Amino acid sequence: MPVLSESDWQVLERLADQVIPEDDFPSASDAGFRQFLEQNWHDVVGDSNDRLSALLRDRDLANHDWFVNAVAESYYANPENGGNYGGASFFMIDFDDRPEVDIPYELPAYSRPSLDALAPDYDVIVIGSGAGGGVVARKLTEAGIEVLCIERGRYLNRADVPGDHLRNHRYARYGHNVGPSLQGNDRVIVSASGRELVRQPHQPGYSNVAMGVGGGTRVWGAQAWRFAPLDFQMASRYGVPADSSLADWPIGYEDLEGHYDWAEYALGVAGEVGHVNHGRRRREFPMPPGKGSRSGERLREAAGALNWRVRPPPLAINSRDYDGRGPCAHSGLCVGFSCPANARGGSQNTLLPAAMRTGKFTLATELQVTQILADGPNTVWGVRVVDGEGRSREIGARFVVSSAGAVESARLLLLSGYGNHSDQLGRHLQGHVYTGARADFDEPIGNQKGPGPTIATCEFSHDNPGIIGGGMLANDYPIIPILFWATHRHRAPAPFGLENKRWMRRAYHHTGVVMGPTQEIPNPHARVMLDERVKDRSGVPVARLSGFLHPETLRSARFLRARAGEWLKAAGGTQIEIFGAESGAYTSGGQHQAGTCRMGNDPASSVTDPFGRVHDMDNLFVADASLHVTNGGFNPALTVMALASRVADHLIGRF
Repeated sequence: MPVLSESDWQVLERLADQVIPEDDFPSASDAGFRQFLEQNWHDVVGDSNDRLSALLRDRDLANHDWFVNAVAESYYANPENGGNYGGASFFMIDFDDRPEVDIPYELPAYSRPSLDALAPDYDVIVIGSGAGGGVVARKLTEAGIEVLCIERGRYLNRADVPGDHLRNHRYARYGHNVGPSLQGNDRVIVSASGRELVRQPHQPGYSNVAMGVGGGTRVWGAQAWRFAPLDFQMASRYGVPADSSLADWPIGYEDLEGHYDWAEYALGVAGEVGHVNHGRRRREFPMPPGKGSRSGERLREAAGALNWRVRPPPLAINSRDYDGRGPCAHSGLCVGFSCPANARGGSQNTLLPAAMRTGKFTLATELQVTQILADGPNTVWGVRVVDGEGRSREIGARFVVSSAGAVESARLLLLSGYGNHSDQLGRHLQGHVYTGARADFDEPIGNQKGPGPTIATCEFSHDNPGIIGGGMLANDYPIIPILFWATHRHRAPAPFGLENKRWMRRAYHHTGVVMGPTQEIPNPHARVMLDERVKDRSGVPVARLSGFLHPETLRSARFLRARAGEWLKAAGGTQIEIFGAESGAYTSGGQHQAGTCRMGNDPASSVTDPFGRVHDMDNLFVADASLHVTNGGFNPALTVMALASRVADHLIGRF
């Protein structure tokens, strides 16, 4: 950072105090704005001082929203970032991120093998250790099959996942807390107008899924929904809209029901049966629902008045002791962060430890698979990996399973030259459009402690007149103060100043939110390709994402957000504002990315067969959300696990 004169610092502090003045609580400068800026200079100001010079010259905050944001970050983010001395703003708004019970724990002991220490070949190589890869690894090793699981990210214990409010997978303002590293892992995003943007993992449009042992389940929100039976029959139920690639799955709910059941009990899911449109199940959830919330009770009463059926959402968060892990500790740092009680189930603390116990499992972290290797026109024999020092090695296997996520699995197959027999590989990229409503309430209603959403309705997941599909609606997760300020600040009576500060103090607990995922209508223009110019740290082409949302997706999302507003109004909310689904001029994906290696019976319209085997290869499989033909109107992780369970059972049958 440049050396500023003391007079310049005094100007900046006076401007900061215009953003957050002193009242009964400290001003921005008293709470450590200067220290925050010094500590985060590169992230906040950047390499050029042009905008800082402009601010010091004209001193008009209306022209410098970046500075207003920075002051808010210094005041409402965690004190470890250099500001918010003593948690001044946390005390002001009554935010407490401490869990009710702090339970020390570590993941199973792990010693990272060197590249040279790995065996020359294994029965199966699994690429990725998240929801799909973890299931495959556990099931195969428990069947006595030797598995090497290769993970690009690190093995992270609880203390290795920072609680930084500005760098996490919920609010990735300047970075995140679980990989990939920001440097050397770019993607190219092509806008609807054709403009190309090179993005780092924490930047908008990247479609980042956490890369570390456990994958996205390391910091996920843990909503563990089954897809509805109709989610597998969208084309038959609704027809195929023009310019879409809507299709039926080659399998149905009944083919996955037993695998859903296995996944729920392997992971540990707390829930209550009775959601609308859900299929038959063979037994109850492993655990009853967890603790309720004030917003949940208000919304439950309102749903009764509207004649809507509601239940708690199924969560992979313990409501009691389960599988050697304790119950939810009700922390204010939940989704996007490490669970303080090890109560949230993920691949890293349920699936992989079980695989480790078999003695048949090798976990190799911080290695990137750059190519799957073939020894004939229809068989693969192994993979090429590169470590952080640029050293490469080839490792053999009878079978290779890619579980790297919809973007990276498609990219790896494209790099390797397999699966694109009908120009379908990488197409039909989809995620979820999130839409909903927010409202002000006369009493504190904010859901500011874990485990997260406590009430949901599936009333609108299907059979909405004039709508293709639909989605689920629920109340929101706990929200950190700076994320709340950034998301809701436009509702304040002033963009900054004393009125804004007083609004924040009240609104943080008096704002109710209902939102949920919309069933997307896939289209072939939304796709993953290889970029011709940009290479990653290993020297291979990065993923290039392009496309747009189908108009029917936006129509469904707008229908859902209207229902969210209706629900909040019935609950007594005022100043209701609907949000989301304003534009389709972007590529969907995000943390719910899916669809790029869709399964099917016909190789002319799909990448894999109904068991995840790549059509033109005998021993190459995919086991992640890229198999999804459609992505359901629900969070997809449990379906990823159920599909992976089915793929694993099929593989076991080939030994």
